[in-house]
Amino acid sequence: MHYWCPEGDLNPHDLLGSADFKSAVSADFTIRAFSHHIFQFHPATAIIYLCTSPLLPGSLQATVSFVLTGAGISAESGLATFRGSGGLWNGHRVDQVATPEAWEADPALVWRFYSMRRRDAMAAEPNAAHRALAAIEHSLADNFYLFTQNVDDLHERGGSIRVHHMHGSLFHSRCVACDLPFPDQGFYEDADSLPRCALCGSPVRPHIVWFGEITLDMDEIYRQLDRATVLLVVGTSGSVYPAAGLVNIANRRGIRTLYVGPEEPLNASAFDEIFLGPATEVLPKVV
Repeated sequence: MHYWCPEGDLNPHDLLGSADFKSAVSADFTIRAFSHHIFQFHPATAIIYLCTSPLLPGSLQATVSFVLTGAGISAESGLATFRGSGGLWNGHRVDQVATPEAWEADPALVWRFYSMRRRDAMAAEPNAAHRALAAIEHSLADNFYLFTQNVDDLHERGGSIRVHHMHGSLFHSRCVACDLPFPDQGFYEDADSLPRCALCGSPVRPHIVWFGEITLDMDEIYRQLDRATVLLVVGTSGSVYPAAGLVNIANRRGIRTLYVGPEEPLNASAFDEIFLGPATEVLPKVV
């Protein structure tokens, strides 16, 4: 496993006490800075050696890239990550406003939650990480595929075209009977304003994959992963399946696996290389 850290923030000896080092004494780890230094850690001697080999920009340009992004990349644009904020919204647990059971019990409450999320997403702006991924896509064209766990539209507004929202989209709704998603930027914040289908009159719900529902486009996700040479994962916790399991599938197929984020994900040991730092700082240097 390789650890890449931003120049200036690197103190490789700090990592010697980490759980990852302690639990992987038989492996070789490389801790790298972006510009000048590579530090090779040898577990047998517990010595870190200074080497010389830079990380070259553009290293993803000659690949078939499969990119998976999570809440971390949107958080760098100021959007809340409810898992990271105690899982609460206005005193409600998020799983109380983001499940089929919540919808059945109180659709007005669910719509207030998603109306708030729409307002927040509209106010946010794409960041440098979104734009860096769009630049990779511009270079790779059909050899680039981006699946996101996020339901905002920051990737699209950042310039990406080949974006697939595996957990649905904030800016689409769908009829509970017709089951057909359609664009919708409305705010439904009281019981009297809840939307109904123009075709059949049934209630309209957010086009979001709630807890307990099936992730969208999994067949297409696996098909695109099959043709990839690189899996780049950005800003995920490594705890939400099936997305967290994609790195294991990639490893079995010999695909190079990279992670970018300020902290290690729970599945860190599965990645070939880990780039520690904000995606807004890391991705522009890597691409």
